[in-house]
Amino acid sequence: MIEYFFDIIILRNNAKQYKGFCFKSNRIIMNTSQIIIQSIGIAGLLSFAISYQIKSIRMLFLMQLIGSALFCVQFILLGAISGCIGLVINIIRNAMLMQYKQWHWVRRKIWPIIISIIFTILLIPTWTGYASLLPYIAAITSTFAYWTDNAFILRMTNLLCASPCWLIYDIIYFSLGGIASESMSMVSILVSFVRFGRMRR
Repeated sequence: MIEYFFDIIILRNNAKQYKGFCFKSNRIIMNTSQIIIQSIGIAGLLSFAISYQIKSIRMLFLMQLIGSALFCVQFILLGAISGCIGLVINIIRNAMLMQYKQWHWVRRKIWPIIISIIFTILLIPTWTGYASLLPYIAAITSTFAYWTDNAFILRMTNLLCASPCWLIYDIIYFSLGGIASESMSMVSILVSFVRFGRMRR
């Protein structure tokens, strides 16, 4: 699908169209379907933004679960199936992590391996090109980081691997909410390093 990312259709009057967007005279015009699709992504962005302001870990995971679900719907509408699968994995993971302290079986270190195997199996039939590897790498690396229960490792993994992978994938499939969300996440992580340093927990 990377080739499709550069597929721009030349229209009349020097206008250009890309994935439902019309670029003309320094203006970007969206059709109705794109307005709906991008609005879903913006709603997902707002859910993640709200989650960063919540002190409760369970509510944080809940808001991020809702955000992931909204982005999952958006990816389906954009035809980004691998990204959708990656978000489904994130939804299941976050639902489990909401009970990390309460359910002993959730804390078992075997879960990241099981989740990775399931995602690998699902990746094969949904493969659309090398872009499919981006959500795969992002979901798996962040899943292993979450199960370390170490805030520093989690932040570093998201900053250096998971968020950049999602950001590139969002650019390829032109998810405006996704681009903003991952950019905000990386900035937020950098700010947290300034505020908290190498805090371990």
